[in-house]
Amino acid sequence: MARTRPRPKRYTRRLAARKPCVHGESGVELRSHQVLLRPLVTEKGTHQSTRYNAFTFQVNRFSTKVQIKDAVEEMFNVRVLAVRTQNRLGKKKRFRQEMGKQANWKKAIVTLHEEDKIEFF
Repeated sequence: MARTRPRPKRYTRRLAARKPCVHGESGVELRSHQVLLRPLVTEKGTHQSTRYNAFTFQVNRFSTKVQIKDAVEEMFNVRVLAVRTQNRLGKKKRFRQEMGKQANWKKAIVTLHEEDKIEFF
């Protein structure tokens, strides 16, 4: 019968000292005007809004889907069916002789109820 090798005392002490990770609520509390930064009016976004009743927004990077849903419902008085999010990486751009990087940002695609609509212009 095979026996496992004895573990070093320092390793066993470190394992005993570990505590389980307890997750609480996120520490960032955002208001509606802080969650939605701006609408993204692009050709693709316009097509989605006319065909699928889905609107695109640039949102705060720390906002959750529930916060985004609540913010859109509060600011535009509409009913939200679904929220899809994407974390977008900033592009690399040249500034004079050096390469720089634009900031990362978060994009949210919000699908509305059939009867609701958002007018940007």
